[in-house]
Amino acid sequence: MEAPKAKRIPHPHTIHGDTRPDDYYWLRDKSDPDVILYLEAENEYYREHVDALSHITDHLYAEMVARIPESEQKVPVQGDLYFYYTRMEKSLQYPVYARKRAADRTQLAAAEEEIILDLNELAGDGYLSVTETRISPDETKLAYLENRDGTDRYTLFVKDLTTGELLPDRIENVFIGDSVEWDATGSYLFYTTVDESQRPYRLWRHQLGDDPTNDSLLYEESDVTYVLSLAKSQSGRYLFLTSSTKTTTEVRYIAADHPLASWTVFAPRETDVEYSLEHWRDHLLVLTNRNRFNFSLFEHPIAPLNPTQMRELFAYDDTRYLLAVHPFRDALVIEGRQDGLTQIWTYCDGNLQRLAWPDQLYAVHVSENRRYDTSEVLLAYESFLTPRTTYALQPKTGSLSALQTAPVSGPFDPQMYRQERIWATAEDGVQVPVSIVYRQDALQNGPAPLLLYGYGSYGHNLDPAFMPQLLPILDLGVVYAIAHVRGGSEMGRQWYENGKMLNKRNTFTDFIATADDLIRRGYTTRTQLAADGRSAGGLLMGAVANLGGDRFAALSAGVPFVDVVTTMLDPTIPLTTLEWDEWGNPEDPEYYAYMKSYSPYDNVEAKAYPHIIVTTGINDPRVAYWEPAKWVARLRTMKSDDTVLVMKTHMGAGHFGSSGRLEHMREQAEIYAFLLDKIGVQVH
Repeated sequence: MEAPKAKRIPHPHTIHGDTRPDDYYWLRDKSDPDVILYLEAENEYYREHVDALSHITDHLYAEMVARIPESEQKVPVQGDLYFYYTRMEKSLQYPVYARKRAADRTQLAAAEEEIILDLNELAGDGYLSVTETRISPDETKLAYLENRDGTDRYTLFVKDLTTGELLPDRIENVFIGDSVEWDATGSYLFYTTVDESQRPYRLWRHQLGDDPTNDSLLYEESDVTYVLSLAKSQSGRYLFLTSSTKTTTEVRYIAADHPLASWTVFAPRETDVEYSLEHWRDHLLVLTNRNRFNFSLFEHPIAPLNPTQMRELFAYDDTRYLLAVHPFRDALVIEGRQDGLTQIWTYCDGNLQRLAWPDQLYAVHVSENRRYDTSEVLLAYESFLTPRTTYALQPKTGSLSALQTAPVSGPFDPQMYRQERIWATAEDGVQVPVSIVYRQDALQNGPAPLLLYGYGSYGHNLDPAFMPQLLPILDLGVVYAIAHVRGGSEMGRQWYENGKMLNKRNTFTDFIATADDLIRRGYTTRTQLAADGRSAGGLLMGAVANLGGDRFAALSAGVPFVDVVTTMLDPTIPLTTLEWDEWGNPEDPEYYAYMKSYSPYDNVEAKAYPHIIVTTGINDPRVAYWEPAKWVARLRTMKSDDTVLVMKTHMGAGHFGSSGRLEHMREQAEIYAFLLDKIGVQVH
């Protein structure tokens, strides 16, 4: 089959005296039958190429499925009356939410399981995403969010856990996450809804049993650069509504047992000042970057901000990047980063103590904990070579005990593998951390095939987690590496600041420098090197293809954000107005010129490109399908080689692809098969 060629319809964009040609602008109208025909032609071309690699895909998929245990149950989390958990069966696509009534862990084995939500029954044969699940304070009802089209518009349902029936309370247009909470009485639900661009902007109060059309609108965020998020304190005594951009926050609060009260602003928004609130004992906890670049923790009376009443709990340390605080009766548990890794601290009786972990590379975070008055706090720990292990932390003493390590089916001996961290020198001399894992014998005969992963935006971190689906890749002799490029916050807040706005090119040059370093050290060669990234990581792939594509044999760009300038100039597109603090607003000539200098779509050239596999979703509200579609169409016209370029559009999903576990695994196997084939990995 010949590669599809999209028709060209001239559509110039002119701003600041500059004109950008956009002959594929027409692809954004999915009501146009020609658009669907083009996407379907690309899908057919994708299938032809990917099906030719079915022996690799089948091998990888079979190995991935073989790693799935017959059943897996998360460590139960204690509520007041019940312990809550999810479990998965090997043959099922979705988790089952369940609980057992027990006073403590010793009673769990004998307690009877009660299924509160089975997503497999809900899903049927279609797409399903369930995000928030909120148990009412008396533990008799479950509020949850459901979506069936891949957008960020969810429907709120309430289930009676005594009868198993859904209540008539059904609310549309609720945001995907951080958007639903009960009051303390269980009579009211608070929730946030989205506008036409899927921005969460309104807070509502719903009385259980009332018609939702009678719900009370409590707050509307009129600034289109802000979003709303809703949370309940760990104590259950306060509700917090946060208005935020990427750089500024404003928090309102009410006592959860006074649902009809007015919401109080703690501190009015102030540009570039971020803070979050929690409740501990008889104070508010304030985690803020005001005069503390990497954040510090203060306590303050439960009242609007009075700077003279802010008390810093421990000395600020610029090497310690604090991200979240979890208050419990006896102590605080604090999450953050230091030394390029995730860290956990306990704060008790005025003493701050960092927990120690056994691996050189690892990821650890505070897991779900439902009770404030608890003697154990659940933590989740893992590394490239350590399956997810749940620890019980005694917050007062800092002692740790392992409760469960996630099972891994099939042969897995961590001694057969090696993980390590190296530091690559960036274009400007900065040292970029790189996390690497491979089989002990992978490099015995010299450079090996290598898959390099990256993201580098929003301060999001890529930590060395256990990924069973990688084991089949490693067992084929492939080295896997993560480039912790600037734009993430692996090395602290400054690492993020140095990879955004007018520093964005650092993200791309860091990744290329990492590739060069891996080649120089003998891990791999240009003909054996592939790279992978999704969403903003797809932008990274697109920019790297233009700036340094000759280092790579193949690239995978998942739901890639590649038409940066056009999207950032269109405030009607979901997320655009929220993104100006990340990329800049191209209405400003300086930001326009800078964005245009790296936007992948605007910088496609008549030259050779690596093999490229692209995936997107037609209902994706975060990165519209037309961005990768336009990019692929332009690449087809411009590139001067015979490398393979394929694109798959999910015609019934959004940003996160297939919702079922096994379907998602199959898609991942197809992408890996494409990359491995192009870097010379033999699968028999």
